[in-house]
Formats: sequence, C-alpha cells, structure tokens
Amino acid sequence: MALEFFESPQQQTIREFVHWVAQEKMRPNALEADRNQEVPIGLLTELKEMGITMDTGSGGGRLEESSEKKAGKTPKELNRLVVTAVEELGWGDAGITLTLPGAGLGGPPVSSFGTPEQRERFFGVFKDKEPRWGAYATTEPQCGSDVSGIRTRCVKDGDAYILNGTKTFITNGNIASWVVVFATIDFSLGRAGHRAFVVEKGMPGFIQGEKVHKMGLRANDTAVLYFEDCRVPKENLLGGEDLYEARQSGGFRVAMGTFDATRPIVAAMALGIARASFEHTRDFIKENYNLGRPVARYGRIKEKLAEMELKLAAGRLLIQKAAWMADVGRPNTLEASASKAYMGKAALEVCAECIDLIGDSGTTQDHLLEKWFRDIKVYDIFEGTGQVNRLVVARRLYEPFGIRV
Repeated sequence: MALEFFESPQQQTIREFVHWVAQEKMRPNALEADRNQEVPIGLLTELKEMGITMDTGSGGGRLEESSEKKAGKTPKELNRLVVTAVEELGWGDAGITLTLPGAGLGGPPVSSFGTPEQRERFFGVFKDKEPRWGAYATTEPQCGSDVSGIRTRCVKDGDAYILNGTKTFITNGNIASWVVVFATIDFSLGRAGHRAFVVEKGMPGFIQGEKVHKMGLRANDTAVLYFEDCRVPKENLLGGEDLYEARQSGGFRVAMGTFDATRPIVAAMALGIARASFEHTRDFIKENYNLGRPVARYGRIKEKLAEMELKLAAGRLLIQKAAWMADVGRPNTLEASASKAYMGKAALEVCAECIDLIGDSGTTQDHLLEKWFRDIKVYDIFEGTGQVNRLVVARRLYEPFGIRV
C-alpha cells in the first residue's frame, strides 16, 4: 500500500468539518479559557454532542460517522484521520483540545494491550452523554523522560495490587474517570519490573490532588496524583498477568507502544499551533506591508515567511508518514519519534519568528499570538523531550549495524 501525498476524500471531509468547529467554537473561547485557567465544561459538552472527542484508541469523535465504523470495522486510515483532525483542533486551541472528553492518552494502551473485557469496560464509560475523561500517568517528580526510572511501587496482595507513589503533570488527572498508571514490582528488575494498571476514580487510596499551574495550555486540567496504599483489583492489571509473564519488559513495552501511537498526534497538535501563528502573521504582513516594494528589510521578511512555510510542510509529511505506517501495520517507532522531535522544535521556532515579525503587539496578553507562544513550549518536552526522541531516532539508525547508542 503506497503512501499518498494527497488527502483522501475522507481526510478532506474531516479537515473541513473540524476546521469549522475550531474556528467557530474553539477559537472564540480560547483567550477566556486561558485567563480563567478553567475547563470550559459547557463548551466541551457541546463539542461532545457534535462528535468532537478524544476517544483515541477506542475509535470515536467524528470517525463514528464513517460507513466502516457503522459496519463495525476500523477505518483503514484511522491514524491519518486522527492526526488530520488534531492539526485543525490545535489550530483552534490546544488547551481546549487536550481537555476534549474521551480516553485521551489513556486510550492507546487500553486499546493495544487491554483484554477484551477491559476494553469493553473502560471504553464503555464514554458512551455516557455527560463528558468523561481517561488519563495516562508515567511522569513522576524525580523522573520524566526516563520512563525506566519510575518509583511508584506495586505489591501483590491476594487478588489485588497495592500501589504507593506520586505522579505529576498528568493531563486531565483531576477529572479522569480512570487513569493508566505505571508502577514497578521491584526497582532492581528495571524494565522487567514494570506493570500498567487502570486505576479508577474513587478507589481507596487514589487521591486526585492539586492542579498544576502552567505557563501555557492553561485551560487544561493538569494534576498531581497520589497513591497511598491504593488497592487495585488484579482485573485492572492492563493485559492481565499473562502479558507480563510472557514478556520480561511487558510494562515498559506498554509505555513505549503508547508513545508510538501518541507522538504523531502530539506533533500534529504542535503543527496546528504553529500554522495558526504563521497564518496570523502572514495576514498581518499582507495588510500592513507591500512586499513588492524594493525595501531591503522586506526581503528578509519574505525569506522568514518562506522558511516557516517549509518547516510546516516538512512537519506535516513526517506526521502523515508516521500515521500511515501505523495504519498499514508497520513498526513506526523511528518515524513517530522523528515527527515529534522535529515538529516540537520547529513549531517553537515558527511561533518565536512570528512574534519577531509582528513586534510588541504580539506579546500582549489579549493577543492570541502571545498565548500560542506560551502554549507551544511544552510540545518539545512532553511525550518525550526533543533530546529523548532524537536519541530514539539515533538508536534506530544504528540498530542494523549492531551498535547501541
């Protein structure tokens, strides 16, 4: 199956519809949601009714309207449809996008590694008319990018596991109905000791703690989670005990497999933010400058605009290739990390260049450009920092030669 360089009719339909939603529903609420640092429940409920959700892994959102979904099949271009939609959502507002109802980043591990019963049970909560959220928790106060260094402990106790530890910077952590949590049975075992659990809201010892106040993406609920002798039934061990007995690095594999699915999605959101900044700046320059005049600095302005357009185009191709590989069942670890590493850095550069071109007015708090600049910084950090993703790419490049880097 060849990679197409033109969007399919279904991708075009998704892009047009989601762009309308982003422009008419999300963009007008972006600054207020950012200032209030609150989850806009009314807007999210309206978007859910329109089919705009983050049911990653379970299928959902506008995808439910496809004939393939109605027939009980997964669309052949599901991942490409998702990154296409997410680019437009990021263009509308990234903070609101991250807070859309659905499984979110918790969806891919449940979909890929959960038992049939677990998938039915945990994805079933999103059938409710009220907004519901899932979440994903690996990051800890002492470890972020190094997933192998997690210290949250799990101990088998009869028909349950007892969890103790702290997770931080958890997207939708306070409002989630359930959270995929990574813990270790023994630090000395390294990756072999990792386990993944679905911890449900209300379980004794599970404390959804304080909200993290951030520089950007302030409409999104980002939380610290505490596990104090939290008793989790063995039925909530993701994939069941056989998964970890069969593979020594079972829990670590769940975490890494999740990144292969989510990194292109996060890169697509960064692309949307950068594109919004670029289009705003392009239009500003069109209205205020006559670039056809022989003014020396106008040449540099045109050069900067061209450089930004090239970065956006290159990033979109990397993202679409990573998504396409997932759709056709090819391993995409290198491509997923490459798209995230490139777009996180390139989007930050684009947003900074846009502020340089527009000047002082672009730095005021009532200006979307200032908000986009604050929002974009984290995209070179979460879902694996740029350094970590470049290391993943380097390792994949040298693997055929038997060299570990």
